[in-house]
Amino acid sequence: MRRTRLVIASAVLAVALAASAQAQTSTPKSGAEPSTADKVKTWSNKQWNAAKQEWQKDKAKWDVCNQRATAQKLSGRKSWSFIYDCMKS
Repeated sequence: MRRTRLVIASAVLAVALAASAQAQTSTPKSGAEPSTADKVKTWSNKQWNAAKQEWQKDKAKWDVCNQRATAQKLSGRKSWSFIYDCMKS
């Protein structure tokens, strides 16, 4: 009986520690630099148009990324970070 309790307590502790470690790695540190995808949301139209012009050279990938953004009903600046990530992958 004692052994069963010890095993269960150990398992619960292991799960709690794993969840804690996961939470610490997935939350950004305060003062951390925003990701490039987050920065894209604040680009000016001039910056966005310059990037678009470069990416449109790869027509097939550009078309796929735009179709995926449209399928998710993203438009305007909301679609910028999505398309950026898509083109960089």
